[in-house]
Amino acid sequence: MSSSTGTTLSAAEALVRLKEGNERFIAGTAQFPTVQAEVLADLAKGQQPYATILACSDSRVPPELVFDAGFGELFIVRVAGNVLSPEVMGSLQYAGRHLRTPLFVVLGHTKCGGVAAAIDTKLNGTRQLSRIQILVDCILPGLAELDTQLSPEAMLEQAVEANVRWSMRQIRETPEGREGRAEGVMKLVGAVYDIKTGRVRFLEDDP
Repeated sequence: MSSSTGTTLSAAEALVRLKEGNERFIAGTAQFPTVQAEVLADLAKGQQPYATILACSDSRVPPELVFDAGFGELFIVRVAGNVLSPEVMGSLQYAGRHLRTPLFVVLGHTKCGGVAAAIDTKLNGTRQLSRIQILVDCILPGLAELDTQLSPEAMLEQAVEANVRWSMRQIRETPEGREGRAEGVMKLVGAVYDIKTGRVRFLEDDP
C-alpha cells in the first residue's frame, strides 16, 4: 500500500463530487471512461483518493459506478452489511492516516440481506451459519430502537438507516474519529443507495 500527502479537495468538495457523480449515474450520462495507459502509469506512482467509502458487498451496489468515479478517486472497503470489524477499522485507519482522505462515507442500501437477517434474528431468534451470524451480530446493536410495529418493508428501511448510523457511531468513537472531528480535518457522512432507482440519499447528521 502506498502513502500519500492526500487529495487537494476539502471534505465539502469531495461530497459535492460524489453527489454530482450520482446525478450523472441516475441521468444515464455517466462518464465511465476507458482508462488510458498513461493514467494507469501515473496511478502506479501513488494514490490520492478524495473519499473513503465503507459499503456493502452486494453486487448491485458498486460505488465507483454509483458515483461515476474513475480509477484512483475512491478508497473503498466492502463487507456484507457495511459492518465494522478490526480488519475494516484497519483499512479505515490507513485511509485516514496515510491517504488523508477528508471525507468518509458509510454507504448502506435498500433491501440489504444482512440487515434483513439481523431483523429475523432480533424478532424470531433465527440463527445463520456461524460466520454469517458474526456479521448479523455486528448489526444487531444498531437495531435496538427498531419499531417492530412497522410493516416488514418499512421496518427494513428503518433498519438499513439505523445500521448505517450504528457504523458511523462506532467510527466516531475511535481515537482517530474523535481527533479528526475535533480538528475539523475529517467529515463522516451516512448514505443509503436505492437499488431500484440508483439514487443515493445522504443522511442528515445525527444530533
